[in-house]
Order: sequence, then structure tokens, then C-alpha cells
Amino acid sequence: MRGLKLSRFAPSSRPVPPPPAAPGEVLAEAEGVGVHLGGRPVLDGVDVRVRAGELLALVGPNGAGKSTLLGALAADVPVAGGVVRVHGRPAPRWSAAELALRRAVLPQAASLSFPFAVEEVVRMGRAPWAGGDREGEDEAAVAEAMARTGVTGFAGRPFSALSGGERARVALARVLAQRAPLLLLDEPTAALDLRHQELVLRLCRERARAGDAVVVVLHDLALAAAYADRVAVLRAGRIAADGPPAEVFAEELLSEVYEQPVEVFPHPRTGALLVVPRRTP
Repeated sequence: MRGLKLSRFAPSSRPVPPPPAAPGEVLAEAEGVGVHLGGRPVLDGVDVRVRAGELLALVGPNGAGKSTLLGALAADVPVAGGVVRVHGRPAPRWSAAELALRRAVLPQAASLSFPFAVEEVVRMGRAPWAGGDREGEDEAAVAEAMARTGVTGFAGRPFSALSGGERARVALARVLAQRAPLLLLDEPTAALDLRHQELVLRLCRERARAGDAVVVVLHDLALAAAYADRVAVLRAGRIAADGPPAEVFAEELLSEVYEQPVEVFPHPRTGALLVVPRRTP
């Protein structure tokens, strides 16, 4: 709904937006990070860096700690050991308002208790900028995010009336509208069909090429190989490998991590890596 203003952060205490990041600048990092959830260790001594201009994919089997690591990098999950830094500062030293200008987070599930219209949901991504110098960008930011994710056509529909895939794209539009330099996306393609999976990963790659740091949790190794600049493979709460897909996606490593024999080979036309289960006839 046009004209909706969200003033979550008081103008009198406006945080200062971050300056543009230099290519390769570390915008988030985990150093020796451990996380305990429900009394059990989920992450154990994890080290990872997220750089401006890079798309980093977090992959690994169920329960490996991918979403927990993403939550720790977002400063949404408290760490039991080690340190998480966002824009060079330990995460607990940022206020909620300061963090909201520096990182945007897409959780796995998008749900709302009230019947907000799609455009209103996307506009929520502009809340961190309310009352600031860039508040005037709200209309353009919302319109661009909706157009890029293909949800402009149902701007007035209730969010609760959308399909799972449509909700996922609206939630991504909210993240894009926030225009934070660090994007943390948890399984953004999980509910999407083939066309929209490609759309979302292209958007992620474009944001990285434009200078943002983008982290995505993915289950589809082929998507990770096609779009990620770097891949971190998690196994049992630790990093099993970290590097470019061409170096990390080795048959022996992936077969061991997933406890399922896989084959890795180049696409016959493009040369892009393909990762498929090894099946017997």
C-alpha cells in the first residue's frame, strides 16, 4: 500500500549507514565459532569469511549446521564460543538498528499473522531507513524489488493468500528492498519451481557483482556450482571444505559428506560442473 511508513527506529537516534564496501572487503566472518542449541553442539570451531562482491553458498546434508551458521553470521543466533564480526565489529556491539542497515536476512519460512498486502510486506524492508536521509528512496526501492522478483502483478493481494513459492519471492523482495550490503538467505529456492530457482540465483549473482556480499544456504549442488563464487561444505557442525566450486566439489569429498556416492563431471556444452547421485542401472 503506497504511503505506508514504518518508523520502527526513532529519527532522534538514527544510526549511520555504512560506507560503500570495497571489493573483497570482509563484511561478515565467523572465527572459531561454536553454537549450542537444545543442549547439544551444532557448530564447532567454524571459520568462514564473507566478502563484498562474492556469492558464498553454504551446502551440506541435513543437520550439518548451515542455517545455524547463517543465523550466527546474521547475529540472530548467539554463539557459545569464538566471535562473529559484522563489518569488522563483534556482532553484539551493534544495535538492532545498526545491524538492519548492514545486513538483510531471509529466513526459511515466511509467515505473517495479519493480512498484509504484498506491497506492504515488501515495504517492511524499508523500515531501517525510516526518518533518514535515504527515506526518499522507498518508492523506487520497493518497486524495483517487486519487479526483479516478479511479484508486481499481485501487489494488492493478501500475503496469506499466496502460494508457497509466491510467498518466498515476496519475502526475497522485502530483503532486496532493504538495500543492505550483506544478504543472508536461508534456502531461498526451496519452494520455487525451476524457472524461479534460476531467477533467484541470478538475482543473487547480480547483487554480488554489484558489490554486495551474498550468502545462500542451498541443497541443490548444481545450483551452487553454477552460481556461487565460493562454497563452504558443512559436515556435523564443521567446515569440511571451503573454496571455489571447481576445487571443492570433488567426488570423494561429497560422497563422504553426504554418505551417498555422487558423480561430478563437466556439462558437455558449457563445461559447468554437474553433481548427480551415482545410481546403478
